[in-house]
Amino acid sequence: MTGGLLIAGTTSDAGKSVLTAGICRWLHRNGVRVAPFKAQNMSNNSVVVLGPDNRGGEIGRAQAMQAAACGVPADIRFNPVLLKPGSDRSSQVVLLGEAVDTVTAGNYRSLRPRLAETAYAALADLRTEYDVVVCEGAGSPTEINLRDGDFVNMGLARRFGLPTVVVGDIDRGGVFAAFFGTLALLAPEDQELVAGFVINKFRGDLGLLRPGLDMITAATGRPVHGVLPFHLDVWLDAEDSLAYGRVLGRPGPPHGSEWLRVAVVRLPRVSNATDAEALAAEPGVQVRLTIEPSEIADADLVVLPGSKATVSDLAWLRETGLADAVRAHAATGKPLLGICGGFQMLAESIHDEVESGRGTVPGLGLLPVGITFAARKTLARSAGSALGTAVGGYEIHHGQVSAGEPEPFLHYIDGRPEGAVAGNVYGTHWHGAFESDEFRRRFLTRAAAQAGRRGFTVAPGTRYAAVRERALDVLGDLVEEHLDTDALWRLIEKGPPAGLPFVPPGAP
Repeated sequence: MTGGLLIAGTTSDAGKSVLTAGICRWLHRNGVRVAPFKAQNMSNNSVVVLGPDNRGGEIGRAQAMQAAACGVPADIRFNPVLLKPGSDRSSQVVLLGEAVDTVTAGNYRSLRPRLAETAYAALADLRTEYDVVVCEGAGSPTEINLRDGDFVNMGLARRFGLPTVVVGDIDRGGVFAAFFGTLALLAPEDQELVAGFVINKFRGDLGLLRPGLDMITAATGRPVHGVLPFHLDVWLDAEDSLAYGRVLGRPGPPHGSEWLRVAVVRLPRVSNATDAEALAAEPGVQVRLTIEPSEIADADLVVLPGSKATVSDLAWLRETGLADAVRAHAATGKPLLGICGGFQMLAESIHDEVESGRGTVPGLGLLPVGITFAARKTLARSAGSALGTAVGGYEIHHGQVSAGEPEPFLHYIDGRPEGAVAGNVYGTHWHGAFESDEFRRRFLTRAAAQAGRRGFTVAPGTRYAAVRERALDVLGDLVEEHLDTDALWRLIEKGPPAGLPFVPPGAP
């Protein structure tokens, strides 16, 4: 085997992450030792995994999901470079799990050689340990203004001779033009590696689409390796904020007589909005992402999620009227939950000389704590208890509780307090806590009581880990049923076919 494949996409959110996970699941089912890889990710949805020295490190959450599809523990090498946008012009650089710098478009070029060599070394290392490494590209491989120095898309493919499959989202329209244009603007040496296409999110009669498949093959000399249908169960662990619609998941009917309505504020720099996915997996729990004050007013439970720009997003809450809506919600006695950056926003004050540099700013004043940002980021896998049951999660934050002695929301396993509770207002720095099934059930039961939803009864048997496994199996099933897996085997074993035609004009 050449041991490698690159999944590129015509756009962001074309389906690269889910196709990569599906191929990983399919290979794993066939007894192949397989790992995922994304040289550079730009996402604020991250997770803490343990490195080889047992220190915590960050990778994109999508790569952790792909690792689960492979049946292997998540590894910092699966996503060696992670960019976490803090504004439209700057991103924190996480290298092999640790934050090392902040870059802008202007100074990124000087750092890029170091990032590229780290990514190349990580992939070379993984290829010695696994039969196959399925690589995911980023954005589009035909960003002609960024091709010089690229190490994520065709730069990676060229370095390792990876056969490349381009996926396009037909739900957006223009998929054939996107395929043709993606190929036609690549240099001849890059085109030699593009071996075919996959269409994602198709709805309708495949017979009507088939002439288009034949035409794009004739126009490019590359086959369409399959058409993946739109599937409602593919929604977990989104990498890109574009992937989230207004409502998360498709929960089953209530176990009791009433629904519990959850509003998650969609912050401009939302980080780890995936925390709400565990709530959305519960029958009878409707989770809606919103930027509308009216939807806050109608909700039973309001969640302020994490943020990569806490102070800036807090200012946005005030500018949009959402801060007033959140306060009004809390004043009714209904539950309000802040997670990480959202917890920090609920504090009496925030002192930040690290992330925003704005010094001391007032918080929403709904929890009796003060927050100070530390220069060193806390990265940890955490375990403990809350509401009388075990809970686990992970931490990614600069902000620390520096004032106040509130009633804690959780306790670490060694008994140290974590987070804060003030009546119906809750805050925690732990991400992933609601993936702990019994803790989630107990919190939702309490939240429903505070919201006056006496007819809501939490379902007794929901296991979030099983929900995720079912979703991964759905992805594996889609690959097996709808893609030309024989062609994928040939690409993995033999690399890109020889003699693929050049499609003009090529890169300028």
